[in-house]
Parts: sequence; C-alpha cells; structure tokens
Amino acid sequence: MEEIRVSPDYNWFRSTVPLKRIIVDDDDSKVWSLYDAGPKSIRCPIIFLPPVSGTAEVFFQQILALTGWGYRVISLQYPVYWDLLEFCDGFRKLLDHLQLDKVHIFGASLGGFLAQKFAEVTHKSPRVHSLILCNSFSDTSIFNQTWTANSFWLMPAFMLKKIVLGNFAKGPVDPKMADAIDFMVDRLETLNQSELASRLTLNCQNSYVEPHKIKDVAVTIMDVFDQSALSQEAKEEMYKLYPNARRAHLKTGGNFPYLCRSAEVNLYIQIHLRQFHGTRYAAINPAMVSAEELEVQKANLSDNRESDEDS
Repeated sequence: MEEIRVSPDYNWFRSTVPLKRIIVDDDDSKVWSLYDAGPKSIRCPIIFLPPVSGTAEVFFQQILALTGWGYRVISLQYPVYWDLLEFCDGFRKLLDHLQLDKVHIFGASLGGFLAQKFAEVTHKSPRVHSLILCNSFSDTSIFNQTWTANSFWLMPAFMLKKIVLGNFAKGPVDPKMADAIDFMVDRLETLNQSELASRLTLNCQNSYVEPHKIKDVAVTIMDVFDQSALSQEAKEEMYKLYPNARRAHLKTGGNFPYLCRSAEVNLYIQIHLRQFHGTRYAAINPAMVSAEELEVQKANLSDNRESDEDS
C-alpha cells in the first residue's frame, strides 16, 4: 500500500489547491495558513480545524471529496496563540477578513475543543452555525495536564513531540491506519517549538465548554469504537453535554479517521450538512443539489416552522 505522502490523491491536492497565508492580527508573526477550495460564492462554508499534531493538509481527502460534490471547504492551520480568548479573537478576525458571517466547523480533537469555545465566546453574535466534533472533548482536565500547561513554553521541541507521540496508537493497526499515523508524524515534524508548545497549552490549560451558550448550534459527534487518545469517560461527557446531537460512530479509525476512513467520514459530513441545503446557510453550490432533494428540504423546513408555531 502506498504511503499517503506519495499517493496520487495527495499530489493532485498539492498541485491544484494553493496554500494561502493571511495575517489578521497586529502581530505580523501570527500567520494563518489555509486551503480555500470550492465555490467562493458560498458564504457559509465548512471549516476544518486540525488536532495538536496536524496541519491544514491533514484534511486533504475531505477537501477533494467535498469540493467535488460542490461544497466550499476551508482547512486551517492556526498561528501561535497561548490563550483561548486570544485564539477566538484571531479566528473572528479571520472570518471577518474572509467576509464570512457564519460557518460550519469540523474540529478534530483540539480543533473540536477550539470550535466549541469559539461558538461559546461568540454566542451573543453567533458565527458558528453548526459543529462536527471528531474525537473531541469539552473539558481539558481529562488530560490531567493542567498543572503543566504553563510550562510547555519552556520545553524543547523534541520533548513536546514526545508528549504528542505518546497519544498515538501503539500496537498492531491495519495498513491504512499505519499510513495515517506515519503521515501525522510527518506533519508533526513540520511544526516548530512555539507552534507545538502553544497548541499543547491550549489543549491543557484549565478550561471547559459551557453548553447552555451554544444550545442552538446543530452538533454531530463523531467518534471511533477502537483505540484513540480519548477515554470512554470523555466520550460519555460529550454525549451528556449535547443530548440532542447526532452521533456518527465509526467501528474503527483510531485518532485520525479523516485520513484512514475518509469515505465514511466524508459521508457523515455530507449527512450533517444536508440539513442546511436550501437555506442561506448551505455550504454547497445550489446547482449541485438535485431539485428533488431541495424540495424535500423545503418541505421539512416548513413542517418544522409549523410545528414551532403550534408549540
């Protein structure tokens, strides 16, 4: 089996989708790197936020598949932020710069936590229309690292990489999962000391999501049944926090199902986004949605409105 990095899909992605770099803060060193693919006329795209070890490329299979179906997809890599509010402020400025009023967010692990915090911080003037939370968490205390969060900035890069690699799957895995781990290790090597230290700080500094502030956001929780860095307790906590969330379970997939189980993950993303077809928050080019599906969607919307009015 071919390694991801030399696969035709990855090479096609690298040659066709340009990497953009954008600065929105006063500090010129804070650079957002992103891939923005699909129809630019879409004002409510789906945005992908990577885990601690990830870069914007780790979602290349989602970018290729979803743009092929007519969706606008943006995959991000965040600059160095040491504080959650600072991250949320930078992300809000980025959305302003891209002239995006509201977005759907797919967040993996730390990316999912940051997506929830951003939805929470902006709840009075909502910027997040829906969330897909993949192998994610709602409370940083699950890592039992809150006491070391303030010292990551002092650690050398090799030590930080060792901490991150400690969460990668050990023992036998199938070839696709092995390739996904290799690719993520390769991505991890491209991150410098401050990028890693700041991400681990955000991942571990004492913080939790306040769900009452984001109760109007449509949520899909995606997780795997096999070994991942997320404990069963953390998963249960997510289900409790979002009792009305849709659940997308993958039998296997480890920490990086978007790489090694991309077809299943892409299907779940489609199912999640389909509920917004025919509305102003659709992430897809209307011309790519069949007329029949639009009619069904409109019928569902009018039924929902009538039931809301009756209640």
